[in-house]
Amino acid sequence: VLEAATAADLMSSNPKSLNKDSLLSDAVTLMATKGFNAAPVIDETGRPVGVLSGTDVLIHQGESADAAAEKAPTKVSDLMTPAVYSVTTDTPAHKVVEEMVQLNVHQLYVVDANHTLVGVVTAHDVLRRLHMR
Repeated sequence: VLEAATAADLMSSNPKSLNKDSLLSDAVTLMATKGFNAAPVIDETGRPVGVLSGTDVLIHQGESADAAAEKAPTKVSDLMTPAVYSVTTDTPAHKVVEEMVQLNVHQLYVVDANHTLVGVVTAHDVLRRLHMR
C-alpha cells in the first residue's frame, strides 16, 4: 500500500537545481559532489526549463575531445535536455507512480501552481512510502 495521498506527500522538498546560465564546470562539480545522475535546470523565476544529465555531460566531453579548444565556457542551457517531466503538488500519489512507470523514469519534478520547482519524487521516495499489510 502506498501511504501517500499526493505528490507533495512523496516528494523531497527544495531539490538542488542548476540555473540555466550556470557554467558546465559548476554543474559538474555540484552533480559530482552530491552524487546526482541528473539535475533540474531552472530559469530566473525558478521554473524548470530542462534537465542536465550525466549522459549529456559525457556526450559533450566526448565531442569536445574531438573538436578544437572551445572559445567560450559552456553553459548548462547549451547541453540540457529541454524536456522536464513534472507533476503538480496535488497530483494523486498513484498518478505519480503511473507517470513514472509510463515514462520509464526514476524521478519526476514537482511544481507548484506557478510552475515553480518545489520538489522531486524519486523511485526511492516511492519505495519509502510503500508498506506491507
